[in-house]
Amino acid sequence: MERAVKTPADLFALLDRLGIAHRTLEHAPVFRVGEGDDIKAALPGGHAKNLFLRDAKGQLLLVSALQDTRIDLKALPGVIGAARLSFGREAMLLETLGVTPGSVTAFALINDPAHAVRFVLDAALAASDPVNFHPLVNTATTALSRADFRRFLAALGVTPIVVDFDELGAAR
Repeated sequence: MERAVKTPADLFALLDRLGIAHRTLEHAPVFRVGEGDDIKAALPGGHAKNLFLRDAKGQLLLVSALQDTRIDLKALPGVIGAARLSFGREAMLLETLGVTPGSVTAFALINDPAHAVRFVLDAALAASDPVNFHPLVNTATTALSRADFRRFLAALGVTPIVVDFDELGAAR
C-alpha cells in the first residue's frame, strides 16, 4: 500500500497544531536560487537552497543552506560520516520526500516518517531568523521563526547535523 504524500495544506495544518506561526507568500514557480529576488525582498530572513544527495553507500541526505552558501561536496562527507556524494535521483526524491526537483525543502521531511533521509543544516541558516522554505511546492515560500523551525523538526523526530559550510570551505 502506498503512503499518502503530505500536501502544503497538511504541512500548514501540522504547523497550526504545533502552534507554530507561519507566513506564506504565493508566487510564480522558482526553480533555482538565482530566481525570485523580488520574493526574497518581500520575506526577510534566511532563504534556503536545498540539495537532495546520495552517498556511495546509498545513504540519503537533505542539505539545507543559505542561498549563497558554497557547499563543498568533496569535503562534506568527512564531516558528516558519509561516503562520496552525488545528487539523488528524482524517483528516490519523490519516494522518500514526496517532492519533485525545484520543490526540495526541509519541510519535505514531513514525508519521511521512517527517517530514511539524514538532514544536514547549514549553521548560518540555523542562525537566521526567520527561515524561509518552499512549502512542498515551488510556487510559494513559507517563513517561520528559527525557534519554530527547530520545534517543527523536533515534532518530526529529526535532529539536524549542523555544519558550518563557511568554515568547511575555508579549511580547504
